[in-house]
Amino acid sequence: MTASVWPEGGQAIVVGASGGIGAALVDQLHQSGRFASVVGLSRRSTPSLDLTNQNSVAEAAQHIAQLGVPIRVIIVATGVLQSDSVSPEKSLRDLDVGVLARSFAVNAIGPALLMRYFLPLLPKQGRSVFAALSARVGSIEDNRLGGWYGYRASKAALNQLIRTASVELSRSCPDAVCVALHPGTVATPLSQPFIKSGLDVQTPELAASRLLSVIDGLCPADNGCFRDHMGKAIPW
Repeated sequence: MTASVWPEGGQAIVVGASGGIGAALVDQLHQSGRFASVVGLSRRSTPSLDLTNQNSVAEAAQHIAQLGVPIRVIIVATGVLQSDSVSPEKSLRDLDVGVLARSFAVNAIGPALLMRYFLPLLPKQGRSVFAALSARVGSIEDNRLGGWYGYRASKAALNQLIRTASVELSRSCPDAVCVALHPGTVATPLSQPFIKSGLDVQTPELAASRLLSVIDGLCPADNGCFRDHMGKAIPW
C-alpha cells in the first residue's frame, strides 16, 4: 500500500471507529501517512455519530464539511448480528419484529443515511471511495444454508442501496467509487460466537490491512461492485 495512489492533502473517515475492525482501520490509516488527516467517528467520538439518529448523522457530516479538507475515503465499519439476549434466527419461528427492525436500522438504514449526507461531500474530481462493510451472507445468489433472516436481509438491502447510490454518484463524481466490501471472518465480538474450526479467521489488524489494499486498488470501473477482502467479486 502506498500513499501515492491518492491525491495529496486529503482525509479519510472511518465510521464505527470504536469497533474491532474500525479501530484497526483508523490505526493503519494513521500509520500509512497516505492522508493528511484521519477522522474516526462513532457514538464515543467528538462529534458523536449514532447511525440510528438522522440528526446525529447530519450534524457529523456538517462538522466534517467545516473542516475544509477534501474527503478521499469513507469506510463504514459498522454492523449488528445479535444482541446479548437475541441470537440470529435459525428458522421462521424465530422472527421478531423488533429484532428485524434493529437489524435494518443499523445494517441498512444507517449506512443509507451516511450516503445521503456524506456522498455530497466527496470531491467532484480526483479519486475518492465510499466503502461499506457488508457480508457474504447478504448475497442472495450465494445463499445455500438459509437462516440468519434479519442479518442476511439487511445486508442484502445494504448491497442494493450501495448499488443504487453508485449510479447516482457516477453522475456527479465520475472518479468516485461506491462499493460493498466483505471483510471475511474476523475475530471480533460480532462474529466470535459463530466462529467454527476450519475457517480462515483473521485478526482485526489483518482484515483492515486486506481491506485497505482492496480500497487502494479500486478504480471508477469498480463503482457499484461487491468484493471480498481479497478483492474477489461476490455475486449479488
